[in-house]
Amino acid sequence: MKNFLKGTKLNSILGGSCPVCQNESMYKEVNPYVISKLFEMNERCQSCNTKYKIEPSFFYGAMYVSYPVGIIFAATAFLLSHLVFGLDLITTYVIIVIVMVVSLPVIIRLARNIWINFFMNYRKKESV
Repeated sequence: MKNFLKGTKLNSILGGSCPVCQNESMYKEVNPYVISKLFEMNERCQSCNTKYKIEPSFFYGAMYVSYPVGIIFAATAFLLSHLVFGLDLITTYVIIVIVMVVSLPVIIRLARNIWINFFMNYRKKESV
């Protein structure tokens, strides 16, 4: 499936790969649940030499993206727990809080991946 999505922004966003070549992860630790390394990124892509931090504090803009991403997670938790499973509102609220706390590292990474993909596009490696 990875080859199917290669070259799309969706591949880079979901996989956390370089938005330009999509050959390697932008993060030093791929697993977002290693909290001590959640924000540690490679400075450049080893494959295409793309610099990930375009300017100082570049990823502060990802905060604006994390809000709607979090809303999607919370709305999904609400729809599943209250509307699909028919749980009462208090239980639904507790489930939403749990989902948001547990998915926070994933939301942070997704927001960063979406943010950098606003500014960079995939380029196919040209064969000589």
